[in-house]
Amino acid sequence: MNYRNFPKCPEISVSEVGFGVWSVATKWWGVKEESVGIELLRFALDNGINFFDTADVYGNGYGEEIVEKAFSGSRREIIIATKFGYDIYSNSGERKGHRELPQKFSKKDIKYSCEQSLKRLKTDYIDIYQMHNPRFDFINNDEVIETLNELVDEGKIRCWGMALGPDIGWLEEGIASIKKNPTSLQIILNLLEQEPSKTLLENSKDTDIGYIARVPHASGILDGNFDENKTFSSDDHRSHRKQKWMMNGLKAKKDLEFLFNEHDRSMGQTAILYSLFQKNICSVLPNFTTKAEIKNYSKCSDLKQLSQNEIDIVNKLWDDSHSKLLEQPFSDSITKPTPR
Repeated sequence: MNYRNFPKCPEISVSEVGFGVWSVATKWWGVKEESVGIELLRFALDNGINFFDTADVYGNGYGEEIVEKAFSGSRREIIIATKFGYDIYSNSGERKGHRELPQKFSKKDIKYSCEQSLKRLKTDYIDIYQMHNPRFDFINNDEVIETLNELVDEGKIRCWGMALGPDIGWLEEGIASIKKNPTSLQIILNLLEQEPSKTLLENSKDTDIGYIARVPHASGILDGNFDENKTFSSDDHRSHRKQKWMMNGLKAKKDLEFLFNEHDRSMGQTAILYSLFQKNICSVLPNFTTKAEIKNYSKCSDLKQLSQNEIDIVNKLWDDSHSKLLEQPFSDSITKPTPR
């Protein structure tokens, strides 16, 4: 495993392949038993993965509790990124579907959320503390930035960033985030969803912002978990995808087979290597649900990397046909305002 540093906080060194904890902290990906989730988290560390990205809203705190249960006594061996912004304290109980909870981000709310996360993680510091799915009123709130800097000064967090979402889009919000000069920015980036992240990365090329890329496998298309006959159950997070887009994704994938058919790397590994090729990417977060996936994707650092020529072909395919074939509406603060 290779490791990369966040330029603004070089003492934070993360594995090129990280672990998105939501795959074992929610029931949206098929992992139902806590013992399985803990085993997967520990297996990841055994395979060189030291970066674990979670959030307080995952399972209403459980996404942080399971990290502590898996790594009690190993805190110095891991890097923890967690998120804040959703009001899980006034909205307890199991979430229905994927509906967003109300967001609160006053100074009082942020400090309270941070203290609760520290308690659940049983640690005295968080490595990266991220605004979770922030809209303009969240990003451009001076009190939020001031509070985060106070938490850094108090030693409760080492640095802060933004995790854009919850779905594809948020271009203007991402540009606004870049102007706040965070340590990290988390985005959706994969071979089938190249924008708006390519534009954001271009806007960041002269900055020292480090990026975290999630959904590298485009909800199962690029890791072999989806084909023409596959239907995801209603409680699977991937079921929210439009069927037409998924089918078009399979068509585009055929154009990309040269990336892995002609090399000693799997389709799933290639998808991760695409994100790792991009400048400023520090870590990529696959959705791990099995030990085989962990073992397979943790080997990416040892594989032949994508060449500039291969990237040029991918870019041409995107510009000539894939961007139109895979077009989908972008979300923003107008179409999806801050949930109240």
